Amino acid sequence: MREVPNSAVGFHSSRLAIFCTILLVSTALFAQTSVPTTKSSAQNGASSEATPPNDQNAAADAAKQASNSSARALKIGGGDLLEIKVFGVPELTDAVRVSGRGDISLPLIGTVHVDNLTSEQSEKLIEQRLKDGGFLRDPHVSVFVKEYATQGISVMGEVARPGVYPLLGARRLFDALSSAGGTTSKAGKIVSITHRDNFGEPQLITLNNDPAKSSVGNVEVLPGDTIVVSKAGIVYVVGEVIKPGGFVMENNESLTVLQALALAEGLSRTASANGAKIIRKTPEGLKDVQVPLKKILEGKTTDVAMQGEDVLFVPASAGKNAARRTLEAVVQTATGLAVYRR
Repeated sequence: MREVPNSAVGFHSSRLAIFCTILLVSTALFAQTSVPTTKSSAQNGASSEATPPNDQNAAADAAKQASNSSARALKIGGGDLLEIKVFGVPELTDAVRVSGRGDISLPLIGTVHVDNLTSEQSEKLIEQRLKDGGFLRDPHVSVFVKEYATQGISVMGEVARPGVYPLLGARRLFDALSSAGGTTSKAGKIVSITHRDNFGEPQLITLNNDPAKSSVGNVEVLPGDTIVVSKAGIVYVVGEVIKPGGFVMENNESLTVLQALALAEGLSRTASANGAKIIRKTPEGLKDVQVPLKKILEGKTTDVAMQGEDVLFVPASAGKNAARRTLEAVVQTATGLAVYRR
């Protein structure tokens, strides 16, 4: 057996060591270059996975806006005139008026109930009826409302020009009031809005004279709504005043006893500042509220606020009446004597 020299064995061993070293270095380099790629791939994957939620949110927002616009869209009602066209089938094109029950009659499919539906919803309903009846495979229907008979907003109560105004689309309360010429001086602060779809629960709005807060009451109104502006309260002043009568609380503002007396042009000569009272209507019946009128006139106490339908009664002074009668008797006697002496 031939022996291998030690020098040859050492040479082969050194070559093997160099080869292993090169292999290890190459493996390390490959690992370093592959890690960022993996990370970037992971990031790309994460971003690609994050995209669908954003798309879903956008789709949800779009659906929400669509539902809101659909809720605010004009709806068909009894008396409206519709123009219906079917693409490619001119025989089915027709102009029909919605009946009082909300129905229309069309060729082939018969009666269709379209009350309280939008034009888009009516189109889909008619298309489905044509499909279900086997008349058309893929119908395309358009519904156009030529005349709106039920889309006006009724404005009543204390406005300059009560009536029905054709305010199409979503509008605000102030738009409707402006169309009616604005409120009168006798208008109150409470406005009732009865929505077409909810007659049993009217919406009550309190108007505010402060421009910074008035926008809060400028709510949205829809076609078919009924707006009623309330009347301001009235207070009555009777008894020993110069001009007794009823006085309107303009714009439903609060009115005090002194202000009511000013509207009645003040106390008469025989009025008594003591014993004045307010007769007020309450759920339990009439109630007397004593008014310290003398102290109020002297500025010793605060003024008393009045409410709508209150009656301020100012009594007469017995002493002043007696003195007046005595004075009148003296004047009459003196006049008679003067005439007699002549």
